[in-house]
Amino acid sequence: MELVSLPKFPNPVVMTPEEVDREFQKAYEKASNTSQNLPPDLMLKLYAYYKQATEHTSAYIPSGANDVKNAFKLNALLQVKGMSIMEAKEAYIKLVNENIKE
Repeated sequence: MELVSLPKFPNPVVMTPEEVDREFQKAYEKASNTSQNLPPDLMLKLYAYYKQATEHTSAYIPSGANDVKNAFKLNALLQVKGMSIMEAKEAYIKLVNENIKE
């Protein structure tokens, strides 16, 4: 699975960091509460962007008992490595808004 680079959030100058934080929280709540069955590749992208936006450490290791699932998570995390917190939040917001229609 390969994560694709998403373009910058439209008009990044228009939104302040506080506005991005609010939109990120709204997107997180929308994604967390959806009843939509999301494909695994989309869930991995959301996971990676969320972790990059909130954990933002180079030492984060996925947790869980399933080694295959953890390998996919780690791969997703490695693909967003180097993204800034703001870029990860913007990518997460964009992905949620494009894919979750509730």
